[in-house]
Amino acid sequence: MTAPLLYLVHGWGFDASFWDPLRAELAECCQSVTVDLGFRAPPHLPDPPPETRLVAVGHSLGVPWLLRHRRNWQGFVSINGFTRFSRTPGFVHGWPARLLERMRAALSEAPEQVHADFIRRCGLCRPPEGKPLHVEALAEGLRWLQDWDERPALPLSVPLLALAGRLDSVASPELTADCFLGQELRWCEDGGHLLPLSHPSWCADQIRSLLARLPPS
Repeated sequence: MTAPLLYLVHGWGFDASFWDPLRAELAECCQSVTVDLGFRAPPHLPDPPPETRLVAVGHSLGVPWLLRHRRNWQGFVSINGFTRFSRTPGFVHGWPARLLERMRAALSEAPEQVHADFIRRCGLCRPPEGKPLHVEALAEGLRWLQDWDERPALPLSVPLLALAGRLDSVASPELTADCFLGQELRWCEDGGHLLPLSHPSWCADQIRSLLARLPPS
């Protein structure tokens, strides 16, 4: 049986290296490729070989990105993800649009500060060093967070697993529950918004459980 290929997409403000701890945990069972959305490195959208069994794995903004750029997924994993992020009258636990608009406006004047504030909210003391910020890409990513609504994409026709942290201060438990109502949702009780960094072994165990349920090639 051909092992599936994990197709990994990071969230806002990060780059493809975000996945390094989780990829190391899963290296013995499957291969993976990473998308880079261009926030801190050149954009990179790999095109897997035809007939590859693909399992989508997204973190945060990477989840609606994957739903919007759909491929022939065999399985789908959301980590700290959502199908909608900004608040509407029918989606009351989302972020107020004015906060995202304020972040976009401040990017042109103080991009490092906007980025650092968000990274701290995610749970890191300071942003990763050594890579410049790409302000236009960050602003576009904030627009995605404000505008995109991928709720109609669910349910999928393939196994879907949503992983979330009870202590997530970005994608709150209430927001997450609204997005994945009726889907398989597993909680990391002491986890925040960066589960692939803070709890890579736990995430890897959950992903293995989904892979074990996939039909054979």
